Amino acid sequence: LRRDIVYGLLKEVTGVVCQKPEGAFYMIAKLPIEDMDDFLTWLLTSFDIDGETVMAAPAEGFYKTRGLGKNELRIAYVLEEEPLRKAMKILTEGLKKYIELNGVSLV
Repeated sequence: LRRDIVYGLLKEVTGVVCQKPEGAFYMIAKLPIEDMDDFLTWLLTSFDIDGETVMAAPAEGFYKTRGLGKNELRIAYVLEEEPLRKAMKILTEGLKKYIELNGVSLV
């Protein structure tokens, strides 16, 4: 069920590409942005919902091939369901705001 929470909320955001994992406790998602480090730094320093934000891992460090994962995010869904829903809401709303602020084209 936790996997379905993460997958379902990510798929609601235009431009996000991900596959539902079959057996892992994490998911890699390609986001419609160029630089995951920039997005995650912005998320931590400039975005919150009710004073809360989230931290996630860029997927680039999980690849051997240089340059892969630069626009991908690795999400571990190990939290209980309600905290996970809350964290994913913050992440997805933050992503939408970041896209809006940076004029990302989703065509």
